[in-house]
Amino acid sequence: MQYLEPVIGGAAAFLLGFLWYSALFGKVWQAETGVTDEQAQKGVALTFGLSFLMMVIMSIPVNFLIGFHKLAEQTFVHGAFHGAQLGLLLAAPAIAINYLYQKKSLKLYLIDAGYMVLLLALSGGVMAALKLGVEAS
Repeated sequence: MQYLEPVIGGAAAFLLGFLWYSALFGKVWQAETGVTDEQAQKGVALTFGLSFLMMVIMSIPVNFLIGFHKLAEQTFVHGAFHGAQLGLLLAAPAIAINYLYQKKSLKLYLIDAGYMVLLLALSGGVMAALKLGVEAS
């Protein structure tokens, strides 16, 4: 199951991204980036496929970190905590560095970095819950 967990965690993050960048912040994100509807649709299958792959890859170190804890500690909240830690301590600062040099807006930073933190938190939560669920069965 340990090899499947990052795939499932990545899938949960992918679904969150769909909501985040469509219903919640899609139009604001487009306005801040200057991406038109036509540009967003161009090569969408490749974009989605590679994005999903990157989400699975990002889930691997979260799963690794969660794995250092006793199985009894494996809860959704525990995994989400560690995912959020990695998001706040690695992903958000990395995005900030790029956006500072690119002179991107604070609004865009909050949308993108907020998603990264939530992506990793959700992925971590799902993977930790899976560990406990597998052990319980």
